[in-house]
Amino acid sequence: MKFDDLENRMRIFETAHDFCVLPGVYIVARLDGRNFRRLTREVHSFEAPYDSRFRDMMAETVEHLMGCGFNIIYGYTQSDEISLLFSRNDDTFNRKLRKLNSILAGEASAKFTLLLNDMAGFDCRISQLPGTSDVVDYFRWRNEDASRNALNGHCYWSLRKQGRSKRQATSELSGMSVARKNELLYQKSINYNELPNWQKRGMGFYWEDYSKAGFNPVTGENVKVKRRRVRRNMELPMKEKYSEFIRDLITEDEY
Repeated sequence: MKFDDLENRMRIFETAHDFCVLPGVYIVARLDGRNFRRLTREVHSFEAPYDSRFRDMMAETVEHLMGCGFNIIYGYTQSDEISLLFSRNDDTFNRKLRKLNSILAGEASAKFTLLLNDMAGFDCRISQLPGTSDVVDYFRWRNEDASRNALNGHCYWSLRKQGRSKRQATSELSGMSVARKNELLYQKSINYNELPNWQKRGMGFYWEDYSKAGFNPVTGENVKVKRRRVRRNMELPMKEKYSEFIRDLITEDEY
């Protein structure tokens, strides 16, 4: 069999399940760290429930993903997860799902491995969202999940530091109301409202323009040039203000 014929035949098996995101549909990728609980607690002993070193590694990974070849207009991270909102018009790799999932997971895994100096892996899944309201709801969901994780995490580790076992701490928190959890923390001299906002709300990343001093070799003049960079926001708004924030990013991208 000639090589061209063989290649055409085998490509059918490789691309038989190639699915693409339809034009005009919003793409949101969510990446999760694989076995990060063991990696961060048992292998590397990061501080619980939150560690600024781990936070910064996640932030650098988001910034890397936003600059690795896709048109991503917003990145978000909380805990060991990352969410990425693509420009509605992004057509990289013809919007093939297998390409998006594999490349993003590979890039995130490679970047975090370099930062940690140990092997780390991410998985990736794509949400295909038909409208702006769906995108807003998605990021509200992850933002509010961050708040829930912060409250539960601080309660859990407060109990663990008191000598409770994993099972005892989990059992004690099961079914406990939000008000009771806040009271539990208050008894340990922890005011939930005063915790850093990046713990309670996650961190957001988006592009901003800035001016930089430059030199025009043709005219011999010093000039100001515009550049883009990723802005890291550790003080994200909440609830409806956060919804407005996401809508504004989408509107700015479309115009």
